[in-house]
Amino acid sequence: MFTGESGRNLWRGNFNKLVKWPEAVAAVGVPGLHFHDLRHTGNTLASRAPGASLRDIMARMGHDSPRAALIYQHANREADQGIADAIDQAVKAAQRKPSKRKPKRAAKGNGPAAAAS
Repeated sequence: MFTGESGRNLWRGNFNKLVKWPEAVAAVGVPGLHFHDLRHTGNTLASRAPGASLRDIMARMGHDSPRAALIYQHANREADQGIADAIDQAVKAAQRKPSKRKPKRAAKGNGPAAAAS
């Protein structure tokens, strides 16, 4: 919770005026940025953190429902590439491992050895 010079809470209705938000965002080159946009950006970035689960994002945002937290887990090119890379690595690792299966044995009377006898 933020407070003004008088110690009172800042509310949605007085926030922009008291902190001179429009002037501040214009000064940094992002006019039209809303304070709530910072929450959205922060939660989107948090959802991309390695190991961040839906439950983690829900707790961070103070939501009880997964529905709201899912908004921040956008499909994105970086995540898609990461998934593709992980699948590629798993397939390559599986190809390098020696097979644990026993080779199939030809049944008696079948195959080239049986034909030679």
